[in-house]
Amino acid sequence: MSIDWARAEEKPDKKMSVEGKFLLDLRAKVNDLEKQLTDTKKELAETKDKLADTMNELDETQSKLEQSENTLTEAKADLEKTKTDDQDIIRDLNTENNNLKTELAEFNTKTNDLENNLTLKEAKISELEPFKEKYSSLEAELNDANDTISAKEEEINSLNSQVDELNSKLTTSQGEITQLNSQLSELNNTLLQRDTQVQDLTDQVSEKEQVLESTTAHLTEVESELDELKPPDIGAGGFASDERITCPMCGAVGSDIKTVEDKGKVLSYVGHIPMYAKKHVCKKCGYEF
Repeated sequence: MSIDWARAEEKPDKKMSVEGKFLLDLRAKVNDLEKQLTDTKKELAETKDKLADTMNELDETQSKLEQSENTLTEAKADLEKTKTDDQDIIRDLNTENNNLKTELAEFNTKTNDLENNLTLKEAKISELEPFKEKYSSLEAELNDANDTISAKEEEINSLNSQVDELNSKLTTSQGEITQLNSQLSELNNTLLQRDTQVQDLTDQVSEKEQVLESTTAHLTEVESELDELKPPDIGAGGFASDERITCPMCGAVGSDIKTVEDKGKVLSYVGHIPMYAKKHVCKKCGYEF
């Protein structure tokens, strides 16, 4: 993903998503540009130093030229005063003057070249300034991204530590689970054996309860028949106590009242056999009391 420069110029304060590879490439380019900028500044400083030296030499040359011209003027004046025709001195002075003029022209050419180079270097520096600002902005974004990455790495390390701890606990728990499963299997086997025993005992109890119920029902019938067949006792009042039992609903007495076991009231147990309380039942109206 490349940088949308138009969007960045339109909204410079807004953060943009940039791939780290692109930022690294851009940083390499900016480093190259900064190196070029440093070299250019160094060359510019050297050029300025050379230009200063050239200007100094030019000043010295001009000073020498002025001295030569002054000397020439003085010599001409002396020649005019003395009326001497010293052509050799004049020729030497003219030659020196021409040489100085030639050197001055060369120095002017060098000065112009140095000024042109200085202008080009300054133009290159001006071109590199926007890239330097963009690099600073991208470097800040890169630092933010590195901070975010560092935070994420710390979170990942923390999570890895937690995962290692959980794996350790899981290993311990698996050993405990294996041991518990073994114990559970043993308990299940024992439970199955107990269930089998309980089922056998339950079957036996059911059979005995059926026999007991059958025996109890038979005893109840026998007792009822015996109560019906039992002759009344003649006492001081003239009738047995059973004849004095009267149905509170219909008033029946005597053989119309039978005595049965009250299955809802257990008085005691003889072994596994329950002993029930007694209750009266009216044969006429069916009322129980």
